[in-house]
Amino acid sequence: MLRSTTRFLTTHTGSLPRPEDLIRTMYAKEEGVPVDRAGLAQRVRSAVAEVVQKQAKAGVDWINDGEMSKPSYATYVKDRLKGFGGTGNTFVYGDLVEFPNLGKRVFGDPGRSRRKTPACNAPIGVADAQAARTDVDNLKAALKDVKSEGAFMSAASPGVVSLFFRNDHYPSFEKYIFAIADAMRHEYETVAKAGITLQIDCPDLAMGRHIQYYDLSVPEFRKRAQMHVEALNHATANIPAEQLRMHVCWGNYEGPHHCDVPLADIVDIVFKARPSAISFEAANPRHAHEWTLFESIKLPDGKMLIPGVLESKSNFIEHPDLVAQRIARYANLVGRENVIAGSDCGYGTWVGQAAVDPDVVWAKLAAMAEGARIASRKFWK
Repeated sequence: MLRSTTRFLTTHTGSLPRPEDLIRTMYAKEEGVPVDRAGLAQRVRSAVAEVVQKQAKAGVDWINDGEMSKPSYATYVKDRLKGFGGTGNTFVYGDLVEFPNLGKRVFGDPGRSRRKTPACNAPIGVADAQAARTDVDNLKAALKDVKSEGAFMSAASPGVVSLFFRNDHYPSFEKYIFAIADAMRHEYETVAKAGITLQIDCPDLAMGRHIQYYDLSVPEFRKRAQMHVEALNHATANIPAEQLRMHVCWGNYEGPHHCDVPLADIVDIVFKARPSAISFEAANPRHAHEWTLFESIKLPDGKMLIPGVLESKSNFIEHPDLVAQRIARYANLVGRENVIAGSDCGYGTWVGQAAVDPDVVWAKLAAMAEGARIASRKFWK
C-alpha cells in the first residue's frame, strides 16, 4: 500500500454498480439459463473499462474493477473452485429475528434471492484457473487509459467462504477452512504477481458473529475468528503484507444491526492478520462512534486504516466537510500517513443490489474526494 506524504488518498470497498444489461445476463447465468459465454466475457471487459473511467472521474485514487465479473463478493467462488455441489445453505441473521417483516424485505432483494450457495460435498480444489487471470487482464487493460495512485482487486477470504458454503465433506471445521485457504491461494497469488494490491474480504470476522456463529458466546466466537485469521495468513504467506489489504464489515444490508459485535471485541484479532491496511465500516449509525477506540489502543507498526467515510446503504450524499471531519478524527489519533479514506462497504455487493442509485454512488465518491482535499489542506499545509 502506498503511504502518501502529501495528501489523503481515497479508495472504496470494491463492488460498484453494474450496467443493467450485464445484470440481466448475470441473472440468467445464475439461474442456469444458457448465455453466450464469449459475449458475457466481452461485456464484462467493457464494463471494467467503463467503471475504471468513472472512478477516475470521481477522484478515486486506488481503483479496481468494480467486481464486474462476480455475482457477489463471496459466492463467485462456486464457479472457480470444485467441491461445491451440495444443497443450498440457509442463514439466520441474528438482528432480523426480532423483525421478521424487515427480514422478508432484506431476503426478498432480487439479487440476494438469486444467490447460489451450494454446500461443500467433495474435496476442494481449483476448477477455473483462468478466471483470476482474466480479471487481472481486464483491469490492467482498463488502467492504461487513466491516471491513478494504484490498483486493487478483491477476493473472498477463507472464512467468508466457510460462512456462505456449508461443510458437508470435511471431518472438521479446521480441515475445511484450511482446504479453502489452500484452494484460494491461486487466486490471491495471481493478483499479487500482477503487481496489483490484493484486498481480502473478511466480513466473517464481524458479520460472522451474528450469522455463522450466532449461537456462540463472544469468547467462543473469538476462538473461531482467530482460526479464520490463521487460515487467511496461511493462504497469503507468499504475498508481502504491504501488498495486502483487508475489509471487515458487519453485513452490507439495511437491518437494525443491534447484534453487531463491537469493534473493540475483535480489533486485536483483526490486527493479527497479515494485511497492512484494514478497511472497515466507520460511517453508518451503528459504527460511526467507534473511532474513539483508537484513543485507547495503539495502531500496530506497519498497519494502516481505511475507515469508511461514506455510508453504503444511504442515498444521502455526504457533505465534503463531514467527510473531512471523519478523516481528521482518525488522522489525529493514528497519524495522517496511516489513513486512507474509503467507503463502509460496496455499492454492488451482489448482482442487482440497488440500495443506492448508481448516479448517487458516483456523486458520493466525488464528495469523498473533495472531503479528502479539504482534510489534506488542514494536515498538509
